[in-house]
Amino acid sequence: MTELDDARVPDPHDDRAAEADDDREAVPHDGRGADTDDDREAVPHDGRGADTDDDREAVPHDGRGADTDDDREAVPHDGRGADTDDDREAVPHDGRGAGLVARWRAAVRGAGAPDGPALTRAGQELLARWREPHRHYHTVRHLAAVLDVVDAYAGCAGRPDLVRLAAWCHDAVYDPRAAGDANERASADLAEGLLTGLGVPPAAVAEVRRLVLLTAGHAVAADDRDGALLCDADLAVLAGPPKEYDRYAAAIRREYAHVPDGDFRRGRARILRSLLSLPTLYHHPHPQTHWTPRAHTNLTRELTTLTPPPPTPPDPTPSS
Repeated sequence: MTELDDARVPDPHDDRAAEADDDREAVPHDGRGADTDDDREAVPHDGRGADTDDDREAVPHDGRGADTDDDREAVPHDGRGADTDDDREAVPHDGRGAGLVARWRAAVRGAGAPDGPALTRAGQELLARWREPHRHYHTVRHLAAVLDVVDAYAGCAGRPDLVRLAAWCHDAVYDPRAAGDANERASADLAEGLLTGLGVPPAAVAEVRRLVLLTAGHAVAADDRDGALLCDADLAVLAGPPKEYDRYAAAIRREYAHVPDGDFRRGRARILRSLLSLPTLYHHPHPQTHWTPRAHTNLTRELTTLTPPPPTPPDPTPSS
């Protein structure tokens, strides 16, 4: 694990350090503000993904969005993940996806695949998945945010290009109605088939698959530098400013609009408790030091809103 010098390494929580010129324009990165009826019911969630009783973990991924200079400075990496309908449409048609596809091509080549037009087609197919209309947080903006964190902390990784490929694939399959870790397993299968077809060496494909599966629970071994970086990037949204965290949570609620409010709250509360019970929420030194307190504050705040206090016992004093 590489210790980072704060003065040299851009803080991915600083919006200004993000380079997602591809999509940043639409809504201050995650665009999580939601103004439907579903959103009104949403509480500051952790962003993992609202759950039903099967307790599925939808990646918290990131919910940064900064509207003011103060917000921009504190936001953990992308935040960009929550789009409104307008934002979602802005990205696919304005040509900005070309910058992300170039980043994809570079990562695939760095993993050992030969160059060629198939790399571009594969990147475009992945972006189409990230732009599916049922997504509100797990969008291209979230992808860009995770990639920005990975780039900012690439010196911590053993094989950063494999971490980048895992970031591209980790929510490539996303169905809010899926049970358990079905989305993560399907995304891992997709990564395996896609990268094998592009000529990435088998050992690298297996590692990307392993990394994608880690995002189901974010439990990382102490010596797993690459897994730590991917999970830190995926959970960075939890450490965002309160308003951005709340917008991120609202976008998650929109993705789970089919879940009744009571079920949503119970499932969400289980996820928040699981996050708070992790031995360490972030693994690399800088995120662990600078993001953990803010994330715990956000998670605890949301949990309080999801679990109402017990009823007040009746006054035992007899009335006169």
